[in-house]
Amino acid sequence: MNNENNIPDEGEVILIDKPLTWTSFDVANKLKRACKFKKIGHAGTLDPLATGLLILCTGKKTKQIDTYQAQEKEYTGTLVLGKTTPSIDLETEFDAEYPTDHITAEIMESARRALTGSITQIPPIYSALRVDGERLYKKARRGEVVEIKKRHVEISLFEFDATHFPSVDFRIICSKGTYIRSMVRDFGQLAGSGAYLSALCRTRIGAFELKDAWNLTDFIQQKRIELKLEVEE
Repeated sequence: MNNENNIPDEGEVILIDKPLTWTSFDVANKLKRACKFKKIGHAGTLDPLATGLLILCTGKKTKQIDTYQAQEKEYTGTLVLGKTTPSIDLETEFDAEYPTDHITAEIMESARRALTGSITQIPPIYSALRVDGERLYKKARRGEVVEIKKRHVEISLFEFDATHFPSVDFRIICSKGTYIRSMVRDFGQLAGSGAYLSALCRTRIGAFELKDAWNLTDFIQQKRIELKLEVEE
């Protein structure tokens, strides 16, 4: 530690449990201001309505961001059959209802199998993906129609529990670039219905696990104590 803010020159890798409704950028920006980091970035965006593991890198460690982003990820969550929203989650209002009475365990299992292994998917229009230099969600909010290219992803595990049908709890292990909301949308369509995501948590990125992540407020308080800064209320 030899710079004016007593921040390690080599940087660090920080694991944070992202709070609900915060964007990944919100977390990075809060840490940068509160902990006096000169350079910080996150390794993989989480939607505002998702919680869970967010890896952030500071200083020279930011060079490793691409390495972390490329690693396998694990998610748990809940989808609900019978309704849809434009964003495929609860960020937007319901726009349609669909029947669910016909959906059997066999139909759901068939949908699960179709969405396991090497698959192609279309990212949600409400996403941070850039098209023509602009985030897709900005185009979506203006009501623009955009052609979104399909992408190939690998789903190594997709398991679910429909005990509380039409709510379906799931666990997914997937490759870089996978959109869980796209899987939810496609699951609903394959079941002859519609679906939206009601909850999502990222539990693992590569060897990093959510159980080892900091609460955002706790990390900031601990870091400010280390830096001999006034602890934020």
